[in-house]
Amino acid sequence: MASQEEGLTRLLGLAEVTRRAEARLMEPGLQGVLSEVAMGRLRRPILPPLPPLLLLLLLFMAPAAEPFEPISVGIAIGAASALTGYLSYPDFYCRFVECCREEQPLNASALKLDLEEKLFGQHLAREVILKALTGFRNNKNPKKPLTLSLHGWAGTGKNFVSQIVAESLHPKGLKSNFVHLFVSTLHFPHEQEIKLYQEQLQKWIRGNVSACARSVFIFDEMDKLHRGLIDSIKPFLDYYEQVDGISYRKAIFIFLSNAGGDLITRMALDFWRAGKKREDIQLKDLEPVLSLGVFNNKNSGLWHTSLIDKSLIDYFVPFLPLEYRHVKMCVRAEMKSRGFAIDEEVVTRVADEMTFFPKEEKIYSDKGCKTVQTRLDFH
Repeated sequence: MASQEEGLTRLLGLAEVTRRAEARLMEPGLQGVLSEVAMGRLRRPILPPLPPLLLLLLLFMAPAAEPFEPISVGIAIGAASALTGYLSYPDFYCRFVECCREEQPLNASALKLDLEEKLFGQHLAREVILKALTGFRNNKNPKKPLTLSLHGWAGTGKNFVSQIVAESLHPKGLKSNFVHLFVSTLHFPHEQEIKLYQEQLQKWIRGNVSACARSVFIFDEMDKLHRGLIDSIKPFLDYYEQVDGISYRKAIFIFLSNAGGDLITRMALDFWRAGKKREDIQLKDLEPVLSLGVFNNKNSGLWHTSLIDKSLIDYFVPFLPLEYRHVKMCVRAEMKSRGFAIDEEVVTRVADEMTFFPKEEKIYSDKGCKTVQTRLDFH
């Protein structure tokens, strides 16, 4: 009886050790190791789990150890085997840290729904973004990274789309360790430091793609980027199988720019004046004009860039100026996101406070939906 009680005591002790081991794995100090395992750079824990047979020998060799009951020994070995196997299983680590799941399929239906329900007045952007991402992620062996250049006036939805794209690829979206946002005026403010920025940018992209092949890089305010800076990443966007031992073919690069907004507006206005629907505008109507326009625009961030010259930008995505009805859609969406009941009087008042152009027709909102959130605060 005494030996059975002692055996039970030891089993309880083993259970406590197991509990403490799991708690230890939750400590911040081990998050780096867990991240290494989760991202595939370490295929197993730093210290390989002890084989069950060795665990059994250690149990019997322990000082002052009394022999276990056969059942107790079996339970102990089973518990040890289960624990070591559990800790070796990659999904276990992904419960505690964000994992780069390179083979996880894109939920195209969810992306389509988000674009349809949250992005207003941008039929071209919806179509291009959905097709580009779906096709890229379904390709098991892409020949180059996916590169998108989004153009249009402020408030038309470029940043919003980049957020939707990020969330569709990595659940944490812009907060993900695998999504990297660069803001020109914040990260590259001084023109005299362009050489340093080029080196830093290359190192940053190289390091992050080596950690996660499915990394996403978003460059905001491209029209404020110093000339020549973006050309430093040209090797990563090209059709190379590897660059210095690293493949960039599964990465995604997204450029956001106000440059070309005047060209897009002119096309939209021509359609309106001709009595045509904005939905009749096709990508082929705008993309050639847009790519040539930003290539020759010294303030586009893409002026005479090799990225355009070498056809490394896959899609130039135009964002059309927003009309009064689209502004009202934005107001309703913002009210819904705040949990408010939709009050059409408030919707109309907020939309009426916006300013529109051209001066004669007053068709398009000059700030898109950019100030809708702050204006709604006053109602």
